[in-house]
Amino acid sequence: MNDPNRELLDASVLCRQLVDPNSVEMFLADHRHELFPDDMFQDLFSSRRGRPSIPAETVASVMVLQALEGLSDREAARALTDRISWKVACGLALDEAGFDFTVLTYWRGRLRNSERPERIFEAVRCVVAATGVLTGKTRRALDSTLLDDAVATQDTVTQLIGAIRRVRRVIPASRGVGLVAHDYDQPAKPAIAWDDEAARAELVHALVVDALCLLEACEDGRDPDATEALGLLALVAGQDVELQDGTWKIVRGVAKDRVISVVDPESRHMHKSRSSYRDGYKAHVAVEPETGIVTAARLTPASTPDGPTGVELLAGEAPGLQVLADGAYGSGETLAALGAAGHHRAIKPHPMTGAIPGGFDRDDFTVDEDAGTVACPAGHVVTITTARHAVFGTRCGNCPLRSRCTTARAGKKLTLTPHDAHLVESRRAWRDGDFILDYQKHRPMVERSIAWLVRGSSRRVRFRGVEKNQLGLSMRVAAINLRRLINLGLIYDGAWRLAAT
Repeated sequence: MNDPNRELLDASVLCRQLVDPNSVEMFLADHRHELFPDDMFQDLFSSRRGRPSIPAETVASVMVLQALEGLSDREAARALTDRISWKVACGLALDEAGFDFTVLTYWRGRLRNSERPERIFEAVRCVVAATGVLTGKTRRALDSTLLDDAVATQDTVTQLIGAIRRVRRVIPASRGVGLVAHDYDQPAKPAIAWDDEAARAELVHALVVDALCLLEACEDGRDPDATEALGLLALVAGQDVELQDGTWKIVRGVAKDRVISVVDPESRHMHKSRSSYRDGYKAHVAVEPETGIVTAARLTPASTPDGPTGVELLAGEAPGLQVLADGAYGSGETLAALGAAGHHRAIKPHPMTGAIPGGFDRDDFTVDEDAGTVACPAGHVVTITTARHAVFGTRCGNCPLRSRCTTARAGKKLTLTPHDAHLVESRRAWRDGDFILDYQKHRPMVERSIAWLVRGSSRRVRFRGVEKNQLGLSMRVAAINLRRLINLGLIYDGAWRLAAT
C-alpha cells in the first residue's frame, strides 16, 4: 500500500478500458467511496487498539461482487488476486495480491453481530430512494422460491446419534451418564446388520432410551449452548418415534415442521409439488414490477407459509399498493391483513372444489353476516351457529338439488372461516376480471427477479441457519438491485440519480 510507484501500476489507470463501462465493477471503481463511506462501518471496530488495514470500501465492494457472482470466500479472494475487473472495481494495483479469504469471514461475522447487519443492502436501498425510481410506483409483486440447504438430510438414527453427541460435547457432566445404544466417541455408525429390520428397530429403541436418560440427567442451566443442545435432543427424540407396547418405534408419516438435520436444525423439508420436494430454506421477495427492484427480502425455513411473510415484507410500505401474488398468498388471514394495511389485493385465488364434481361450492351459497344466516341454492335459509356452521340437516331430505350439493346422510353442513368474506370477494374479483390485465402484465416480473436471484450456484445457500443465510440473501439482493440501477442509468454527480431523469 505504501509503494511510491503504486500509481504506475494502478489497475483503474492502466486497464480501465478493458472493463465494461456499464458493469457493476466499473460503477464501484468510480463510486465505491460514495456508496460505502468509511463512517458507515465505524461501529464494527470501536476498539482504540487499531483498525483493519484493508479499507472498508474495498471489503464491501468485494462482498457485493462475490454476492453478484455467487462465489465462495476462497473464490472471491482469488478473483480479487487475478481478475483485472475486480482490481479496477476495488482500486487495487495490478501487482497487489488482495487479501486472504478469511477476511471476508471475519467481516461477515462482524456485520452479523452488529446492530445493522444488513447495512450494505440498506445502503443500496438508500440509493434507490435517492434516485426516485420507485416514486409513484404503487405495485408490489410477492413471491418465494425454495433454496437448497448446505447439509445432507439425516435419517432418524443419524439425527439421534448427532444430537446425543452434541449434548455430550457441550455438557461435560453428561459424559458420566451410562448410555448403552452406541459408543458415541466413535465417528462410525453403530455396528449392526442394517438390512435386518429387527436390529434397526432395536437400535432405534436403545437410542431413544439413551436420549431420554440424558435429558433426565442434565439440567437446563443458564448456558445457552447447553440449552440449545438439550432442546434439539428433546425435539429429535420426539418427532419421529412413539411408544408402542413398551418399545420406541419409528412412526409412519412425517411430523409437521420436522427437523431434518442436527447439523442445521433450522433447515426444513418442503414439497414443491406432489412429486417434487426440496430440503432447505425459502427466499421471500417483494418486487416493484416495472423496474424489477427488490424492495424487501426475507429468508425463512422452507416450511414457512408465504402469506404471513409476504405481509411482513410490505410492513414499511405506505397504504394503497396493488399487491400481485399467486394463490399461496390467498389465505383469509393474509387477505384480511393486506386489507387492514390499506392495500388493494390482486391475488389469484385457489380454485374452488365442491363436495360433488361439477356440483355446488361455497360461492353458490348466500351468506348474510349481518343477519347471521346462510341461504342454499335451493332457497333454504338457516342460522349460522356460534362455531360458524350452517347446518341444513333435514332440509336436504327431499331437496331436488341434493345430488348436486352433498352426499352426507345428515344433509349439508357448510363451515365458514373467520375471514370468509375476504375469500369470497377475492374469488369474485378474479372471476369478474377486476385485475386480470394488471396481473398478466406486471406479475411475471417477480418471476424474472427470482430467476436473477437463483442464477448459477445461488440456488444453494452457503451457510447454516436462518441468520447467516439471511445476511447472504440481503447481500445477493443488494448486488442485483445495484446492477439493475446501473442498467437503468444510475449516475452520481453530487447526488444519486438516473441519467434519463
